Amino acid sequence: MLLKKEGFPEEDELVLCTVTKIFPHSVFVELDEYKRAGMIHISEVSPGRIRNIRDFVKEGKKVVCKVLRVNKEKGYIDLSLRRVNERQKKHKINEIKQEQKAEKIIEILAKDLNKNPEELYKDISSKILKSYHMIYLCFEDVVKRKVSLEKFGIDKDVAKVLASLIDGRMKPPEVSVRGELILKTYAPNGIEVVKESLERLEKKGKGNVRVVYEGGGKYMVESRAEDYKEAETILTKSVNFAIDFMKKNDGVAEFIRDER
Repeated sequence: MLLKKEGFPEEDELVLCTVTKIFPHSVFVELDEYKRAGMIHISEVSPGRIRNIRDFVKEGKKVVCKVLRVNKEKGYIDLSLRRVNERQKKHKINEIKQEQKAEKIIEILAKDLNKNPEELYKDISSKILKSYHMIYLCFEDVVKRKVSLEKFGIDKDVAKVLASLIDGRMKPPEVSVRGELILKTYAPNGIEVVKESLERLEKKGKGNVRVVYEGGGKYMVESRAEDYKEAETILTKSVNFAIDFMKKNDGVAEFIRDER
């Protein structure tokens, strides 16, 4: 990965790390994006009692950690592995993969222009990272026609070739969030009430929500959007719309968010 961030990470930031050393009560890692060392105390490796720390980590393994504390004077970075849930882990890994894809595009650009890949990356990234914290986010906006690469001071001819490569190798981003919706009613017209509730949910989602019957009054509800915040908003509004309708018609409804 070519991206190297300056300074220190922020507290609560999620970082991709490589395990370097393992001791009985601590794990040392290298933060891939910052090229700095960090430490995970055994109490932050996994919840519950740990008999052998090596059951959870291995040298060379990539792990997603949460930054707990940063001491800039001493250069200490305390991390947690157990405080990262599956959804956060998946999101961070996907973010890294997208950044690597963006870096690959710049490598192809360098080959097409017969330029040194690292020098070209340094030149382009130094301009883009003034406005974005990851290059792929800028490239996504290029695909969605929200920005022009020339805006960042990139040479006109280089920007034209790069934009063409981005269009050919990147699709507009799409993420999904889901959960389980449980609907119950003992009303004589209960079937109609549940059906209407689900129809209202899908209508509120405006084509961005999918509902799958799982049996026993349980439904998997999934929303899709360009980013997690938008997907969460769509899911919440749609589900709440359905739940309110159920309650107004003497039904019972519960939504359990899937954190995977």
